[in-house]
Amino acid sequence: MSKKIETPVAKKVEKKLEKHGDIRIDNYYWLNDRENPEVIDYLNRENDYLKENMAGTEDFQKSLFIEMKSRIKEDDASVPYKYNGYWYITKYEKGKDYPIYTRKKETLDANEELLFDCNVMAEGHSYFRLVGLNVSPDNERIAFGIDTVSRRKYTIQIKNLETNEIYPESMENTTGGSTWANDNKTLFYTRKNEQTLRSDKIYKHKLGLDASSDLLIFHEKDETFGTYVYKTKSKKFLIIGSYSTLSSEFRILDANTPDGDFKMFQKRERDLEYDISHYNGHFYIVTNKDDAINFKLMKTSETSTHKKNWKDVIPHRENVLLEDIDIFNEYLVVSERKNGLNEIHIKPWNSNKEEYYLPFDNETYTAYTSTNVDFDTDILRYAYNSLTTPSSVIDFNMNDKSKTLKKEQEVLGGTFKKDNYASERVWATAQDGEKIPVSLVYRKGMIKDGKNPLLLYAYGSYGATIDPSFSTIRLSLLDRGFIFAIAHIRGGQYLGRPWYEDGKLFTKKNTFIDFVDCSKYLIEQNYTSPEHHYAMGGSAGGLLMGAVVNIAPDLYNGVIAAVPFVDVITTMLDDSIPLTTGEYDEWGNPNKKEYYDYMKSYSPYDQVENKAYPSMLITTGLHDSQVQYWEPAKWVAKLRELKTDDNILLLRTNMETGHGGASGRFESLKEDAQEYAFLFDLEDIKE
Repeated sequence: MSKKIETPVAKKVEKKLEKHGDIRIDNYYWLNDRENPEVIDYLNRENDYLKENMAGTEDFQKSLFIEMKSRIKEDDASVPYKYNGYWYITKYEKGKDYPIYTRKKETLDANEELLFDCNVMAEGHSYFRLVGLNVSPDNERIAFGIDTVSRRKYTIQIKNLETNEIYPESMENTTGGSTWANDNKTLFYTRKNEQTLRSDKIYKHKLGLDASSDLLIFHEKDETFGTYVYKTKSKKFLIIGSYSTLSSEFRILDANTPDGDFKMFQKRERDLEYDISHYNGHFYIVTNKDDAINFKLMKTSETSTHKKNWKDVIPHRENVLLEDIDIFNEYLVVSERKNGLNEIHIKPWNSNKEEYYLPFDNETYTAYTSTNVDFDTDILRYAYNSLTTPSSVIDFNMNDKSKTLKKEQEVLGGTFKKDNYASERVWATAQDGEKIPVSLVYRKGMIKDGKNPLLLYAYGSYGATIDPSFSTIRLSLLDRGFIFAIAHIRGGQYLGRPWYEDGKLFTKKNTFIDFVDCSKYLIEQNYTSPEHHYAMGGSAGGLLMGAVVNIAPDLYNGVIAAVPFVDVITTMLDDSIPLTTGEYDEWGNPNKKEYYDYMKSYSPYDQVENKAYPSMLITTGLHDSQVQYWEPAKWVAKLRELKTDDNILLLRTNMETGHGGASGRFESLKEDAQEYAFLFDLEDIKE
């Protein structure tokens, strides 16, 4: 990539940041002002610089985009699911970017009713997202949320499904989700704090009234908690939930009496997490009560909900993480994880019937229960895929154990053959002796000679597990000789809850060191070499990238950091920024000196040094509500000032979107194509 225009240089305006007697100098703090024309000018100059430096790949980007798009079935539809007498369908039409939502009454042969055509609704908007579709119990009305800015601030409206009228009332600054009471005229929803975007208030809306008269039902005043509202699958209870990283709390109300008062289920306690489902006069509780670190299942009567009344149903197991449950009239379905792999456990309520596990035999796969909203059915819908196997949606009869393949993801273009690819799971040894699993996929015939380009991906925060799943986009890497790998590092829950606990707060550095040790292992085993090794992560995974290039920059030829959370201390000290206060239990509260000192020791922005860094592509969105654009912008400015190498450093700011990037079904592929072109150019792959 030859430099054609002058490298953007951000001006330096010294800003002293003092805490606990420690002074940090932030010369690029001024970039924290999206209304400042100088800020916009700098971001535009960086975008121009990126465009110029990648001009030689533009034709390749276009062909990659066409290639990626050609594998995707444009005229596609979801597997219909039945709810309350109607079959619901999401479909896409050729040449259109957005989904179309429809339904059919009772049978799939019935006339199709149009609910929403998002292609029409998105006209005139550079970004559009529809969420929270929620049909009233009498099937006559639907509530929905719309965001046209990408700040995840949704406006809820209500549509009459018989007349297609959109009612005039609208609820603004919400999460987009809502739930109907059983009277078909009372709607509960969650509003966000205007500044921090924390979900902090539950309101009650009465159909036909202006939203200004909506009644505040619950205010979550603890800034480390968020709140939400939903209805149980049994349709008997409305639930208000409060959540933080380490504890939860629920309030319940009979859904037939929406004007009644919500009753406390179990008060929040530090380190007590629980989640509730209702069935047959009882609540079933997934909880870590009594130090059940991998969670267990308990139950209690719907009238005696205090934790002293909870009884074990499935006790805690040291080697099995209990992730979730699905309740049916005749069956309890338990989603578990053992040795990193998903397991689905079927337990009949009738104790005379046998319980069993669904059989899976791959070493690296992803399986999970899918849309199961029907209570009175023997059919469990689940999804299955692997690094080499396209996604399948399967209806499994829990009574006779028969299964029906409802849909297998089509990979168009005629070139994909599952047998051309191989996957495996290997175990790298970390510095402290822990074994870190790594899932890999590549084209068969790969020779371990150290010359293979390899892209290592990870996330490693919030207990989020990155499962080994199939991607049609990724085929563009694999078919050009890349190995793709996922490092299942600490900070996620791949190996159970302790795996998460050992990668947060004062053990956060394990996350970064695990990734580096996985890289070293892959190099030692000749899968790749530093000259051909690449790394990628987004959001908290972008923090991972920032830490890794400070710790071991010589291991990587190139790095992609998407919407990276890199200015850890400054962000976590600013409680006006969305998400900050709710994350003290993940990262620590830097208002306390011990956390401040530990954060500073790894914060990528604070740790930038005078040294050589690999080639890097860093991406952000101007309207990002989760990781504000100024974090990556400041990071790039500081890297430009201090790095000693001639490697390319690029910043891409989408001036119209936020954390998730472009909203159109295929627009995001253009960003993928550019990122792949960046890697291919470093690897000198031209087509």
